[in-house]
Amino acid sequence: MLTTITLIFSFLVALNFLLLKFSSNKTTQRKSTEKPLVIEKRPGVITTPQLSNQLAPTGS
Repeated sequence: MLTTITLIFSFLVALNFLLLKFSSNKTTQRKSTEKPLVIEKRPGVITTPQLSNQLAPTGS
């Protein structure tokens, strides 16, 4: 009885590790790196400042 439980438990643990090995997410390595898009700020562009007085109260 004890050996049967031990064998079943060992089989389930081995099956779990086997499934974990084959189901892991593998990412492919890129050989070429892409440069990220850089947006430059042009002088003379007017941006609006953050309005801190219009924030909603948090209630805390």
